[in-house]
Amino acid sequence: MEVVIVPDAAAGGELIAEAIATLLRRRPDALLGVATGSTPLPIYQALAAKVRAGAVDASRTRICQLDEYVGLPAGHSESYRSVVLREVVEPLGLDEHAFMGPDGTAEDVQAACEAYDRALSEAGGVDLQLLGIGTDGHIGFNEPCSSLASRTRIKTLTRQTREDNARFFDSLDEVPHHVITQGIGTILEARHLVLLATGEGKADAVARAVEGPVAALVPASALQLHPHATVVVDEAAASKLKLADYFRATYAAKPDWQGI
Repeated sequence: MEVVIVPDAAAGGELIAEAIATLLRRRPDALLGVATGSTPLPIYQALAAKVRAGAVDASRTRICQLDEYVGLPAGHSESYRSVVLREVVEPLGLDEHAFMGPDGTAEDVQAACEAYDRALSEAGGVDLQLLGIGTDGHIGFNEPCSSLASRTRIKTLTRQTREDNARFFDSLDEVPHHVITQGIGTILEARHLVLLATGEGKADAVARAVEGPVAALVPASALQLHPHATVVVDEAAASKLKLADYFRATYAAKPDWQGI
């Protein structure tokens, strides 16, 4: 696991956007796994700016969802399909055919989970998966004590996660109780995992995920098992890391050709 400490969210977004651009220059039809929420917005904004400037061609890029609410009506503004189309697909100049995600409106949710897991494999696997981290250490919607071998499935959200997400709805009552999420085992199959965390509120979770033991209690700690995982954090989110100075030194000494 590589830990990169940046000054702020904008710097983190630019760093990761350039890593994605480098991937697309090498593999124009790469499958990019995207996360939702406010944290990754600087990534998408920086990447879209590169596309508009002609610095990278994203026309063949494929996009896939990390997770989706269960039960929100099709077209609901806060369904993750709608969010990804609005914040990623449209700004990159792509159309819906470039996008794949689980069906949160399916009558048979379990079948929809299994179908999406298969679809990711049939698409050749995820080349780069973007991740955020919850205040309780979750990734995707793999809440604490999720199996580290789990596949795409339905999960029940904790009250804390629903409260964290309530800012996107008119009230807590409107936040769904269930989601479809890529499992930890599914996430670990991506070729490169990139987690972005910003703000002091994520500092405890980041420290436990990066420096603590690998444990189902902290799902993001599973990134320690991945051969190519990058954790990008701003100074506030890095404030609880005991090895912060070491992480700064190793990144400063890193050869340019290695990228992230």
